[in-house]
Amino acid sequence: QVQVVESGGGLVQPGGSLRLSCEASGNIISIQTMGWYRQAPGKERELVASITLAGNTNYPDSVKGRFTISRDNAKNMVFLQMNSLKPEDTAVYYCKADLRERVYGTYGANDLNKQYWGQGTQVTVSS
Repeated sequence: QVQVVESGGGLVQPGGSLRLSCEASGNIISIQTMGWYRQAPGKERELVASITLAGNTNYPDSVKGRFTISRDNAKNMVFLQMNSLKPEDTAVYYCKADLRERVYGTYGANDLNKQYWGQGTQVTVSS
């Protein structure tokens, strides 16, 4: 079984910075894409940033130039550096990992492509 755990959320004033971390652990063969999503009250979950195994990144216009995603492949970790935070960045931030996992069953091991989400970490931007 794979676990995905986020950390680093908290309360910050507008214009401030926060760094989120996410670690995936378990019988992981490789992680293709890791991403950060957020969900504010009453809104749908949205992509904040993603990064592939090769290091290709993707950001929506709402965070481009303010947020930076990076990853440590050796440690199965992904980070989100958030600068110039705005009140509208307030949300629960979730980490997602699209990975290949080795699952052991009665007849041996199988390598499966699966998707895992973390439990979320609250980010509040307020004065």
